[in-house]
Amino acid sequence: MKKLIALCLITVLLLGTLAGCSSQKKDNEFVVGICNFVDDASLNQIVDNIKTKLSAIAAERNVTITVKYDNCEADANVLSQIIANFKADQVDLMIGVATPVAMAMQAATEDTDIPVVFAAVSDPVGAKLVDSLEHPGANITGTSDYLDTNAVMNLIFAADPDADKVGLLYNLGEEASKTAIAAAKQYLTSKNVTVVEHTGTNVEEIKAAAQAMVNDGVDAVFTPTDNTVMQAELAIYETLAAAGIPHYTGADSFALNGAFLGYGVDYANLGTETAEMVAEILLDGKKPADVAVRTFDNGTATVNTDICTRLGYDYDTIAAAFAPYCLRIQKIVTAESFDDLKDD
Repeated sequence: MKKLIALCLITVLLLGTLAGCSSQKKDNEFVVGICNFVDDASLNQIVDNIKTKLSAIAAERNVTITVKYDNCEADANVLSQIIANFKADQVDLMIGVATPVAMAMQAATEDTDIPVVFAAVSDPVGAKLVDSLEHPGANITGTSDYLDTNAVMNLIFAADPDADKVGLLYNLGEEASKTAIAAAKQYLTSKNVTVVEHTGTNVEEIKAAAQAMVNDGVDAVFTPTDNTVMQAELAIYETLAAAGIPHYTGADSFALNGAFLGYGVDYANLGTETAEMVAEILLDGKKPADVAVRTFDNGTATVNTDICTRLGYDYDTIAAAFAPYCLRIQKIVTAESFDDLKDD
């Protein structure tokens, strides 16, 4: 009887071991956790292109890449829980879209071997994510949407050489906005232009700030790659356009949502390149510390032709004025998302 019991126990243990082995990931199976900061056109475009490119890479390389996606909607507590979930799920790599997510992922994975790839971080060195763009130095690297602020300032005065009061609209709490706002102030002060600042931390506060810009009689408004203002753009563009105030911004998604102009990188391409970096780390065995941060030529000006007309500008005249300061000028019309334009 004892032999029979022992035999049964051995059988159970063997079955358990086999079941455990069958549940383990194979060498060609990977799990990637993506967390987005907020639901806006730019960041969503990045996520969509990361997913699409990872799927294509998986097919090309004959591997399985499972993507776990979540959005913290700018809530720090939700973000912490998402990252904790990724760790519990034993993801092979995390992707943080926007600076706050990247910083939280970096802090949460310091004592682990989970690599982090960030996307759309404007100033990775300033945010202390990497030692340098060329040599990140830790278990994190990614893509940067660094904004050439002076180039945007040049466009303001190319369109209106007599502008003498410029508004800066942004969220004080957004790390990504700090460097660009400081550069804008330096540029404008050097030209003896009056600087008017209004800030907000949510859509309602940004709406109030936009109205304050109108009340102050600014000639133009500048916003860098600020996700809070991006979320509010559909709610403020009518206010600025009705007052004849052009809104110059740091991404084409602002122009999609009603800003006069978006200047910066191609976010679809940025998403694709982010996925390529993920493949280099997961499939090729590269260390994030040795993979240089990728930056992009941000010389593309996207003009919203709806708003251009409402402001009393002629598009061809504006395009000619902008040409010396841009590598490329493209048109867009007001829509809620880039997918809406595809349906036209």
